[in-house]
Amino acid sequence: MMKNAQGRHAWWALAAFAFAEASCFPIPPDVMLLPMMLADKKRAFPLAAWCALWSVIGGMAGYAIGMFFWDTAGLWIIHVFQIQQIKVEHARALYQANAYWIAIQGLTPIPFKLVTITSGLAGVYFPAFLFFAALARSVRFIVIEGLLVHFFGAQAKAMLDKYMEIALVIFLIAVVAGIVFVTMVL
Repeated sequence: MMKNAQGRHAWWALAAFAFAEASCFPIPPDVMLLPMMLADKKRAFPLAAWCALWSVIGGMAGYAIGMFFWDTAGLWIIHVFQIQQIKVEHARALYQANAYWIAIQGLTPIPFKLVTITSGLAGVYFPAFLFFAALARSVRFIVIEGLLVHFFGAQAKAMLDKYMEIALVIFLIAVVAGIVFVTMVL
């Protein structure tokens, strides 16, 4: 990944990855963004902003799936994640009453597509959805990950080179924990 992070099409691959993750793909773009940022930490903030932009654009597609295609694509995606309809209804009511939950959940390991699709299903006011989605993704990618790479990039790269397998397992556990949280708690 570190070698490919310098490739000719790396930025567009990151855009496609971020877009897909926010609408239908199960793996977060962090797995591509962080190696790209670590490969050249001077590009950390532009890469993070690029990822946030495409995540929000993908979030608009997820919102459209929830709003217009719930009975087909939305139910299929929710079924893939084995989320019960009653939990979707709970999240729907939560988003209708408090759209700021979009920003809170957009910072967590909860798959963002679940947040965006449920927002569309809930009929969250679209400008509010855009605001909270942009806030969540900007804070996550630009502020948190960008600053971490900026200040600890060399140390993080050295640790990742040494402990890549462990880091991937921890990351996978965090993603699974987010999915379990959505399916069990919400």
